[in-house]
Amino acid sequence: MESQKGSTAGSTEGSGAAAGADSDIGFSGRSGSHQSDTGDISDIGESISTGSPLNPPSSEECAASAGQNAMDALRDLFMKNISLAGSESEEEPKEKVKQVLEELTLKSVADYLLSDKCKNVIVMCGAGISTAAGIPDFRSPGSGLYDNLQKYNLPSPQAIFEINFFKSNPEPFFQLAKELLPGTFKPTLSHYFVKLLHDKEKLMRVYTQNIDILERISGIPDEKLIEAHGTFFTSHCINLDCKMKYSLEWMKEKILKSDGSVPRCESCKELVKPDIVFFGEALPVKFFAGMKNDFPDCDLLIIMGTSLAVQPFASLVDSVPATTPRLLINREKCGQGNPLMTLFGFGGGLDFDSEDKYRDVAYLGTCDDGCIELATLLGWKEELETIYKADHKRIDEDEKKFVASIADSPVYTGSSKNIVSPAAKTPAPAQKPKTSPPTPKSKTSPPTPKSKTSPPTPKSKTSPPTPKSKTSPPTPKSKTSPPTP
Repeated sequence: MESQKGSTAGSTEGSGAAAGADSDIGFSGRSGSHQSDTGDISDIGESISTGSPLNPPSSEECAASAGQNAMDALRDLFMKNISLAGSESEEEPKEKVKQVLEELTLKSVADYLLSDKCKNVIVMCGAGISTAAGIPDFRSPGSGLYDNLQKYNLPSPQAIFEINFFKSNPEPFFQLAKELLPGTFKPTLSHYFVKLLHDKEKLMRVYTQNIDILERISGIPDEKLIEAHGTFFTSHCINLDCKMKYSLEWMKEKILKSDGSVPRCESCKELVKPDIVFFGEALPVKFFAGMKNDFPDCDLLIIMGTSLAVQPFASLVDSVPATTPRLLINREKCGQGNPLMTLFGFGGGLDFDSEDKYRDVAYLGTCDDGCIELATLLGWKEELETIYKADHKRIDEDEKKFVASIADSPVYTGSSKNIVSPAAKTPAPAQKPKTSPPTPKSKTSPPTPKSKTSPPTPKSKTSPPTPKSKTSPPTPKSKTSPPTP
């Protein structure tokens, strides 16, 4: 197998735990490895009870049923693997699986992608595809968010994303969210490469660990997207008897208010939380449904910018058929076989270096570099760069118009991108013309000016009748004299 080499300098982008940079768990991904993923297995299949951000179940019974199905599937998988492990010595040697790619190279992946055999591409992505947009991951030394949370006085860096801590002390999370709100960043070349796969009718689904909604902004439709760790796109009241839903625009307006208050439900006054998955919460039901329905039909799996360290997301690489080629675009190799995880039913992982390798290809470098290289081999490079530049230009123009329309809004905090509620400006201009007309009226209204208009009377005194009476010179004197007596 030939590993495709790119630049390995700089901070880890989706690197493995060895580099200390679990890049699929940044703010653009999710906050740290999920407790319910790696802790109590019963938490994995648990369905979301507070409203799934994507395609929420129609009823509580539906959610419970989906969660039970997920638990049943995981339980069956564990029992099957434990059984196989116990009888492995009695099994006959396995036949070698047919190799689909001519060679284990990026060029062979491109050739296969262009063929009629490759119709259903699934993309798994983590925070590494968003770091080029300026969104930090969580654990990169020095630049990661976990190294820069001291100002919030947390008991631990991870506490800012723990559901129980959030319920008792939500201010630190919303202060951080104010700095990293979706809408502040633009999609990267990697996002637009995935969008290009959709435009070419090759994309089956995108499974993302990111909550930055850049996949949505790049134009990937909702039905093609599964946000495994939730999303900032919608929010819900945390009161289980209320669960009122709120939009991204509503949440932005509340977070950007300068008074420091936290978003609260307009109905019951309880906290409102973005639909991202915190520590202590279950993954969306839609994620488990996709595991069962999408992956058996996958023709090519592309994995970008993730360390594959967070379960159950990492186990998705083993959910595709045994013949399906798998391409990793990342700064470092990751997701390789772990005997313990294999025993517990999470599969054998990726295989780049063993003598039995037959389908896994690794491009080592940044996600953007890998996507440009693959687009070049596909003959899509010029098209990729064109849609990237055109869409960024559109986003910039829309932003300028938005900023111009709301610059006087009371919720505007000075960030040219974190702007909300254009309606806030409309009352102000309406009031100014109303207050200005009264001012001139008040100037003409006083009676004093009218008394100043009485000088016409003196003019009538100097009128022709006065000169006709030759006593006009004494008249002024006589006028002064009569008042004197």
